[in-house]
Amino acid sequence: MNAPVLALALLSAVPFIMVLGNSMLIPVLPQIKEALDLTSVQASLLITLFSVPAGLVIPVAGMLADRFGRKAVIIPGLLLYGAGGIVAGLAATLAAKPYPWILAGRILQGIGAAGTAPIAMALAGDLFSRRKRSRALGVLEAANGVGKVLSPIFGALLALLAWYALFFAFPALCIPAAVGIGLWVRETHKKADAPSMGRYKRDMARIWKRQRHWLPVAFLAGAVTLFTLFGTLVYLSEILEDRYRIDGVKKGFVLAIPLLAMSATAYGTGVLLQRRARLLKPLIVGGLFLLGVATAVAPLLTSGPWLVAVLSASAMGAGLVLPCLNLLITSAVGPQERGLVTALYGSVRFLGVAAGPPVFGALLKWKILLFETVAALALFTGYLALRRIAHATRLRGHNGEMRTLLRKPALALGK
Repeated sequence: MNAPVLALALLSAVPFIMVLGNSMLIPVLPQIKEALDLTSVQASLLITLFSVPAGLVIPVAGMLADRFGRKAVIIPGLLLYGAGGIVAGLAATLAAKPYPWILAGRILQGIGAAGTAPIAMALAGDLFSRRKRSRALGVLEAANGVGKVLSPIFGALLALLAWYALFFAFPALCIPAAVGIGLWVRETHKKADAPSMGRYKRDMARIWKRQRHWLPVAFLAGAVTLFTLFGTLVYLSEILEDRYRIDGVKKGFVLAIPLLAMSATAYGTGVLLQRRARLLKPLIVGGLFLLGVATAVAPLLTSGPWLVAVLSASAMGAGLVLPCLNLLITSAVGPQERGLVTALYGSVRFLGVAAGPPVFGALLKWKILLFETVAALALFTGYLALRRIAHATRLRGHNGEMRTLLRKPALALGK
């Protein structure tokens, strides 16, 4: 295996591992709740106390990655992620009152996760030139999707051994990934000269001002896409159990169908962008419109196969949008700013994922209103992308030069 392929394979393991953090626990929560005699709110904290610390710490991880290097953040992040799993697993097997220690382990995992996938995306942006970058980022997005596909299945299978077995799966995955990245992934990013927090604030304000036409829309598109995707999966999960009496591993396989569609589409989008980068904007707009239309149709269906098919189409819309946003955001800033910007984008994505399930779970009794409102939000975001992303016509290449990717080259970036 040549060096670029090996590096990409190792970097792809990072988003795959990160997405297991919550999704693998979801099918096991009822067993944990029963084993530890928890309330529903206490059980839900096992998800919340992973997601919230991760979302809050990701921007800090981005600053550190710009300052000290990508690998200096990714490797400790993976090790902390694995250590949190060990704390939670040992507490479950040894402690008389394990719940507080399990929560502590989940907080450690969330902090560690903050330094993983978003920084891996920045490192991939450093390593690959523009033509290869789109495919590399498509591979990372596909790995994220594969993790989403497999995590509920993995969780259900590990629970057949014991409900706490999944906690020990994290170090088993994180430690080899950290060692591999340390040994075989080179780093081209030049570390910054220890910038202060004030400088980071000024840099972020300058970037935001310069890219004000499109950067907020790109962040909104990422959050809306993942919020909608994971929220509709909650709906599908409820329908499978309540209407069709499908649960356990079988339900995990059905839930995997839309996520597999998203993952395959994300990979194909990355390959397509490598050859035809001018399609970036149409793919973002088309993906958001597909996401919105499918979301509007989903609550009107009563047939299970048709519902899975429509939600798979919605997930394909997400697979069109996310690799394009990855390429747009990693390429539109220089390498000294890439860690911070991709980390902020990763934080927005993470909070979108975290918000979707509880919002949809709480508001499903107003199903039609909920879905049509979310669909309208996706369509409106697509309209904003149609109007605003036209301004992002020049993106920075691997060595800092500006390259035209979209049509209308007269509209230079930031003008």
